[in-house]
Amino acid sequence: MTRVNKKEIQNFVEAWSNQGHEVADKVTYWNTILRFLGVPQEQIDNHSFIDYEKPIKLKQNEHFNGSIDAYIPSTHVLIEQKSSGVDLSKPETRPNGGHTEKITPFEQARRYDYHLSANERAYYYVLCNFDQIIIYDIRENVDTKPVVINLKDLANDLYLLDFLVKKDETKRIQKEQKISVAAGGLVSKIYDELAKIFDNYKQLDDDKVKHSINSLCVRLVFCLYAEDAELFGPKEDEVFYNYLKDVEPNQIGLKLKELFKVLNTKIEDRNKVDAFWTAEHPKLAKFPYVNGGLFAEEDIFIPPFTQELKDIVLNDASKGFNWSDISPTVFGAVFESTLNPDTRRQGGMHYTSVENIHKVIDPLFLDDLKQELEDIKEKYKNPKTIKTKAIEFQRKLSQLTFFDPACGSGNFLTETFLSLRRLENEAIRLELGGESVLDVGQADDWIKVSIKQFYGIEINDFAVSVAKTAMWIAEDQMMKETQDLLYAPDWDFLPLKTYVNIHEGNALQMDWNSVLPNYACHYVMGNPPFVGTRNESKEQKNDIKELSKALKNVDYVAGWYYKATKYMKGTQIRTGFVSTNSITEGVQVPLLWKILLEDKIIINFAYRTFVWDNDTKNKAHVHCVIIGFSYINNTNKFIVNEEGEVHHVTSISPYLLPTNNLLVSPRKKPFYSQIPLTVLGNMSKDGGYLTLKPSEKDELIAKEPLSEKYIRQYCGSSELLNNRKRYCLWLKDCSPNDLQKMPLVIDRIKKVREMRLNSKKKATQEWAEYPTLFVEDRQPDTGYLQIPITSSKRRKYIPMKFQDKDVIANLTLLIPNCSLYIFGLLESSVHNDWMRTIAGRMKSDYRYSSQLVYNTFPWPISTDKQRKRIEETAQAILDARANHHDSSLATLYNPVTMPADLRKAHKANDKAVLQAYGLPTDSSDSDIVAHLFKMYEKLTK
Repeated sequence: MTRVNKKEIQNFVEAWSNQGHEVADKVTYWNTILRFLGVPQEQIDNHSFIDYEKPIKLKQNEHFNGSIDAYIPSTHVLIEQKSSGVDLSKPETRPNGGHTEKITPFEQARRYDYHLSANERAYYYVLCNFDQIIIYDIRENVDTKPVVINLKDLANDLYLLDFLVKKDETKRIQKEQKISVAAGGLVSKIYDELAKIFDNYKQLDDDKVKHSINSLCVRLVFCLYAEDAELFGPKEDEVFYNYLKDVEPNQIGLKLKELFKVLNTKIEDRNKVDAFWTAEHPKLAKFPYVNGGLFAEEDIFIPPFTQELKDIVLNDASKGFNWSDISPTVFGAVFESTLNPDTRRQGGMHYTSVENIHKVIDPLFLDDLKQELEDIKEKYKNPKTIKTKAIEFQRKLSQLTFFDPACGSGNFLTETFLSLRRLENEAIRLELGGESVLDVGQADDWIKVSIKQFYGIEINDFAVSVAKTAMWIAEDQMMKETQDLLYAPDWDFLPLKTYVNIHEGNALQMDWNSVLPNYACHYVMGNPPFVGTRNESKEQKNDIKELSKALKNVDYVAGWYYKATKYMKGTQIRTGFVSTNSITEGVQVPLLWKILLEDKIIINFAYRTFVWDNDTKNKAHVHCVIIGFSYINNTNKFIVNEEGEVHHVTSISPYLLPTNNLLVSPRKKPFYSQIPLTVLGNMSKDGGYLTLKPSEKDELIAKEPLSEKYIRQYCGSSELLNNRKRYCLWLKDCSPNDLQKMPLVIDRIKKVREMRLNSKKKATQEWAEYPTLFVEDRQPDTGYLQIPITSSKRRKYIPMKFQDKDVIANLTLLIPNCSLYIFGLLESSVHNDWMRTIAGRMKSDYRYSSQLVYNTFPWPISTDKQRKRIEETAQAILDARANHHDSSLATLYNPVTMPADLRKAHKANDKAVLQAYGLPTDSSDSDIVAHLFKMYEKLTK
C-alpha cells in the first residue's frame, strides 16, 4: 500500500489552492486523493476503480442528457465536480434539451443519480470545487447536515474520505456471514467423516470420541485459517497443504500428531527435544510456534484418515476455500452449533447474528464510545489537541473490561473486541493526523486494546476451545487492519502472546469474582440459556434452588439476572442480557422481579418481544427481549417496541413498559364479588375415543342412530376461532339400557378404559372405572361465554363467543350466565391492553389466564347509564358478527380482513368503556395501562 505523509498532502493542498478546472483537472485531482487513500496505482491508471465522464441513459420522453463527472462503482459514490471559485450551494445555468435552467450542484447530482440503474444508485453525493469537498450520505436523509472538508484541512481530515474506498459495512457483514456459514458446512463434513471413522473404535468411550473429534476439528480449522491468513508464511507456500498432500490417508493421523507437537514447541527448544522434525523433516521446520495452549499435549485420539476425509480437508477445505475472510463472531457460533447440535438444544444455547449482538452492546456501551470519538473530531481543531484526546480515548478503551458469564462460542466477546479495535484504529488515525510513520515499531507500540480485557464462563469444554480460537482469529484480523492503517510491514502474530480469559464451569455455581472481581469489571453481557421452567433438568432446577430459596418456578435465565444483580452491587457495572420474553410476562414477573427490585435494580433500556435469529444453518427462531439494567438511574432510558419504534421514557417496569415497578400477582377471585367467576372447560383424557370428527360422527349415527341422542358439539380454542366442527360422546345421562343397544359406542368405551388403565398417573387409572365420563366435567348447565386460552398477537381483541349449554367446551375459559355488560368490557381495548401487558405468552401469542388476567383486572364502577351504553355496544358487536355468519372469528378478527361494520362496532364499544373509566376517548394504550395500574395499586392496598 502506498505510503503518504503530511508533507505530500501539504504539497497537494498548495498545488490546488484557488485553482482547478472541472474538465481539465478533475482526473489528476481525484486520482491523487485516491492514491492517498491507498488505491493501487494500477487501478488508478487503468480507470478500473473510478469511472470518469460516466454516460447516463435517458428515460422516455426526457430531453436531459449528460454524463457524471466521476463515479466509483464499488462504493456507490457520485462526484459532481465544479471549477475553483464556484459556490457549491448556489444554482447555475445548465442546458436542458432546447432550453436552459438554473440548478444547484446537489440537484444536478440527484438528477444524474435518478438516471442510474437500480443497482447503481448512489450511496453518497460528493460536491467539489477543488477548494472544498461536501459529502452527503444519501442512505440516511438528504436533509442531514453534510460533511464539509476544506482543502487546507485535508491533512487532518483525509480519514473523512475513507468511504470513497471502503465498501459498505452492511455488504461486508453479509459477505462475512455467507463465508462463515459456508465454513461451518465444511466443518460439518469433516466432523461427519470423522464420526464414521470413529465408529470402528468401539473400545473408546463416547466422551473420549466426542472430545477427540471436537479437539481435532478445532486444530484443523486453526491450521486452515493460519495458512490462508499467512500466519504459517506466504500463502503461496501452502505449508499445511504441502505437508499432507503426499501422505497416505492412513498415515495422516500420525503426521498430524507430529505437526501438533511442533506447533506446541518453541523454535529454540525443538532440537533439544527431538531432531527428527528439522533436518530430517524440513517441511515441519517451516511451521512456527503457536503457543496459547491450542496444541498442548492432551489425551486425544487421532485415527488414520480415509481417502474421503483427506479429500475434504485438503481439496475442499484447504485448496477450495479461503478461511481468512470468515467472521470470527459468526463462525464461532456456526462452528459450535454444527458440531454440537444436541448440546446446543439441551443447554438452551442459541447463537446470534451480528445485528442482534449490537442490539445489546450498542446501547450498553458502544454508542457512548462512538459518540465520544465523534466529539473529539468535532470539538477540537488543533492537531496536537486532537492527538492528545485520541491517545486518552485509546487509553480508556484499553482499560475497559467485559464479562460474558454464559459466553458459549464467544460471539458477544468477539464482536465486542472487533468493535473496540475498530474504534481504536480510528483513534490511531487521529493520532497520526494523516501522516504515516516510517518506523512503526512493534504492534504493542500502537495497539492497546487486547483480548485480555474480555472474560467469559462457559460450561461446555468444546465451546471454550471454540471461543478462544474465535478470539485469536479476531485479534489477527484486527492486527492486519491496523497494519494497513499505518502502511506498516507485517507484524508477527505468532506465537500467540495474549491470554484468553475464558473459563470452563457452571456460571450459576461459580463465584464470578473468581473470574473477574466486580470492582474491575465495567460491563456484563450475553444471552444466557433459554430454558423454560417446565423444561429445566433436575440439575438446572437445583442450580436455581441453590441461588436463593426465593427463586421458585422461574426460567433458567433468571439465575443469571439474580447473579448479575448480586455481582453488580456497590459498583457502576452495567449489564445487558438477551432473555426469553417469558420473564417479562405472566407469573414470571412477580416471581423474579420482586427479588431484583427489592435490591433496587433499575432497568436502563429494553427491547420488547422480537424474534431472535441466528446465523447457523438451522435457524432458531426464539421470541426474546433485551434488558439493560444496573444500579445507575440513567436519564436516557428507552424502549424499543414490537414494531421496532424507539420511545424515550423516564422509567421502565419489568413489563418493559413506561410505568412504575408495580407487579401484578395471580388472584383466586376478582376484586368485586358481583363479577362472575370463570370456569375451566372440560378435559376428557379419553385417548381420542370419546371425540369424533364430522365424518366419524356421521358414520356412527348411520350405523347406530340411537347414538345421535348422545353426541354433542365439542369446542376448544381451535374450533372456536376457526369455526371447525368436532364432536364428542356425552354419556353422563346415558342409561345402561341405551348403552347396551350401541355396540360401537361400547367398543369405544372399552378402549377408553384400557387407555386409562395403562396411564402412568394413578388419578387417571382410577378414572378407568368410569369410562363413559370425562375425567374433568365442568360443563355449565346454562349458556356461557367461551374465551380461548391462546390467541394471536396480531389481533387487537381476543374473540370471545356466547355458546349454548349443549356445546361441550374443551380446555377454554367459561363464564356461565355472562351478561352483555361483562362481554362488552372483556371485548374492549381497555381489557385487551391489560391482557397484553399482564398475560403470559406461547411464543408470541397471548395466553389468557383466569387468575392472572381476569381476576386481577380493575373493573370500572359504572353508572346505570354507562352500563346500558356498554350493553348496547356489546350487542352491536354481536350483530356485526352475525352479518358475516359464514366467516370464522379468526377471519373476522384478522387485522387485514376485519369487516368495517365490526371494526366500527368495536370502536363504539371502546369509547363507551373508556367513558366508564373516566378516560378520554383518544387515550393511548400506554395511557390506559398506566390508569389501570393506578387502579390496581389502590385495589391491592
